[in-house]
Amino acid sequence: MDYTELRTVKQLALEAPFLTENKLRWWIFHSDQNGLKPALIKVSGRVYIDRTEFNKWLDSQRMAPKTDWVA
Repeated sequence: MDYTELRTVKQLALEAPFLTENKLRWWIFHSDQNGLKPALIKVSGRVYIDRTEFNKWLDSQRMAPKTDWVA
């Protein structure tokens, strides 16, 4: 694991303006159901998000499959 990829909820929300802290906290709270759990690390009661794993999870949430089609 690359610790430089760990972010707090606040840090990740600042890096990704389309996300709010509240939305991230909602996803974290429901991580057992939504599959986000592998991106989370809990140390002394504080939750950190592995940015690389979070990006993989976010990509898996696409509504349509990715294609390599080029017009």
